[in-house]
Amino acid sequence: MTIIIAGPTAGGKTDLALNLAKLIGGEVVSVDSRQVYKYLTVGTAKPEGEYKNGVYNVDGVNYHLVDFLDLDKTYNTGSFTADASNTAYNINKKGKTAIFAGGTGMYMQSYFGGMDVLPKADQALRAQLADIADKEGKQSLHKMLSEADPESAALIPSGNLHRVMRALEIFKLTGKKASELRTNGFADISQNNFMVYIEWDKEELNKRIEIRTQGMFGGMLKETQDMLAKGYTRNSPGLRSLGYAEVIDFIEGKKTKPEALERIVILTRQYAKRQRTWFARYKNMYKADGSALNAEQILAEYAAWKK
Repeated sequence: MTIIIAGPTAGGKTDLALNLAKLIGGEVVSVDSRQVYKYLTVGTAKPEGEYKNGVYNVDGVNYHLVDFLDLDKTYNTGSFTADASNTAYNINKKGKTAIFAGGTGMYMQSYFGGMDVLPKADQALRAQLADIADKEGKQSLHKMLSEADPESAALIPSGNLHRVMRALEIFKLTGKKASELRTNGFADISQNNFMVYIEWDKEELNKRIEIRTQGMFGGMLKETQDMLAKGYTRNSPGLRSLGYAEVIDFIEGKKTKPEALERIVILTRQYAKRQRTWFARYKNMYKADGSALNAEQILAEYAAWKK
């Protein structure tokens, strides 16, 4: 018993998931690579909640796979797949529906569509790639990735050095493209699962992103200041989440507030575009109008799908 809710950032996935969970007594499984981190609530748009009996709870709904990882730790597709499997098993064992909601497409694909085993990190190779980035710039690595694995390069921003290096590492260690290995031939998971895609007009979504960014900046600033005071740095995996580098630049005087805000908006819009591209691969999704989401209607569609 599973429902999938997908869509671009700032699209309303969390609210819809919570509304559905309340209607059917379900539990939510977050599919978000950034919300796993503790302390980062505002900047990751993590729903505010509290722990009850060891489980993160949002307005009476159990909300899994958020707020548990230290900022110095890394989390990957394999980690999510293992954690999600255990979580969904425990939810279903109680006779409840697991509502998977989020925008990290790779996590969603790996859990529902399967994935090949990826090679472990090779520190020597990573050091070589890091040296190239230092001497020739991040763009040089992204160009290398574009030549080796164009599909991965299209989905990974050139500035995300960690992901670019990982994709190159996979290619160099296996001789295969990361995009092929990670998606298991990209099985269309919407064919065998009830998958809701929250659809928005591009300009409307851009406005939502801008408004949300302006509203969250103060909270992100406080979160970032608190984390820097605890000894974390911009290189901590958690603080590599979208937007925090720009906030650190503001704190360090490298950007003005308007410059930081503008950059975060641009990066978020680019991320939303990549998400739309990713989810467009799935051909059997139920598309819900983001401006008029109706949880009851979606449940009716789910009931019809199960028959």
